[in-house]
Amino acid sequence: MTSASSPLQSLIACGTRLWLDSVDPDLVRVNRALGATGATSNPVIVSDLIKTGRFDSELERLLGDGLDDEAIAWELTDQLVRGAQRVLHPVWADGRGNDGYVSFELDPLLEDPALDLPHGERVARYIALGTQWSEGHDNRMIKVPATPAGLEAVEELAAAGVTLNVTLIFSPRQYELARQNVWRGAQRHGRLDRFKSVYSIFVSRVDVYTEKHVPQLSSRAQGLVGIVNAKRIWQQNQQFWADKQLPLAQEMIFASTGTKKPGDAPWKYVEAFAGSDIQTNPPATNELVQASGRTFARQVDQLPDTEVLAEIDRLVDVDRLEQVLMEEGIDKFATPQKDLLALIAQKRTALAAS
Repeated sequence: MTSASSPLQSLIACGTRLWLDSVDPDLVRVNRALGATGATSNPVIVSDLIKTGRFDSELERLLGDGLDDEAIAWELTDQLVRGAQRVLHPVWADGRGNDGYVSFELDPLLEDPALDLPHGERVARYIALGTQWSEGHDNRMIKVPATPAGLEAVEELAAAGVTLNVTLIFSPRQYELARQNVWRGAQRHGRLDRFKSVYSIFVSRVDVYTEKHVPQLSSRAQGLVGIVNAKRIWQQNQQFWADKQLPLAQEMIFASTGTKKPGDAPWKYVEAFAGSDIQTNPPATNELVQASGRTFARQVDQLPDTEVLAEIDRLVDVDRLEQVLMEEGIDKFATPQKDLLALIAQKRTALAAS
């Protein structure tokens, strides 16, 4: 492990846990050594790994087995997640299930507007896939988006004992529905000693939204809406679970923590949420944080002054924010899966010709 004086170690020491936004085997090992205790997967990560050529021999084997492009995508994703789970399983065992998880994202094409699946079919598919991909895994989380179908499915998944990461959350409304449905399902399941859930609130995308759609915000408030929104939801989460007396923590994940605006410090969001729960930081963000020389202290429970909060509440329409960001989010959710399938098709042709 790193010395107590390193930036990432100071972040961990003040109460934050780091989950890597990657399942690259090399990055998982490196970031585990830096103190990361969890990881997450998505189609962009898998595509980027395929592009390196490091997995060509594995792709050739899967092609030789006669798998189609979709089956290859899921088989490779499963293998990468399993590898990360092996590295992090000691963390899971030491914490008795409170940490050490790797998130497995269900099929994003369920939300593809072009497919236009009926709501009930989407719900049923989430339940079936979540059950399938979680079976036999103790430190795998099933990642379900906070769409109408995803939010309905999580109750049944929790009732079946599936460990959940509800993702693509932008608003208090989505968080409250996710938490309510997961908790209802967990109570139906009855084995609360193993119950673990996390709720991924996206941060930097909110600030991208306000810069474009709420330009009238003052310079004091612009760029803080994502932080304020996430901290308020974190407070709600703290308050709700405080009296439940559960052995495992039900936590927020602060996601989308890489800065998107030139001029923002790379550690802007990392620093803002220091002190509690989980951050899924991109590998590049962790590298920049580690190189910063900074010492981090708890800030997660500190909000801007009342004037800034009042301005945000007056000018930001949270319902509209959720609507726009979910429309964008669903596109960003489905398109990478299509790109992954197209990449595998290209690899199939290239490897056959080599």
